Amino acid sequence: MLEIQESVKIIRQALKDIPGGDVHQALPKKIRPPKGSIYRRTESPRGDLGYYIISDGTPVPFRVKMRSPAFTALSCLDEVSRGWMISDVIAILGSLDIVLGEIDR
Repeated sequence: MLEIQESVKIIRQALKDIPGGDVHQALPKKIRPPKGSIYRRTESPRGDLGYYIISDGTPVPFRVKMRSPAFTALSCLDEVSRGWMISDVIAILGSLDIVLGEIDR
């Protein structure tokens, strides 16, 4: 019971520090990123998810590439399946937790 009271106390302290005003900010309908390229990655449930975006200064990106965790896992299949029988490769493929719909991105 003391933990609940302490948690409520912490929440009340946090609520006092929240500034007033709108929570979200309106964005323009068309975003024009600056000319150039960027690579960003984030952690997803199955591993590292990466995006490579090239902008030419227009609202539509010149190129967008996505690197999914399944693609990364599949790239090591050749290495981990050498010397095994075909029936074993099926189990190895299953252990890599690959979503085949992500491979062709």
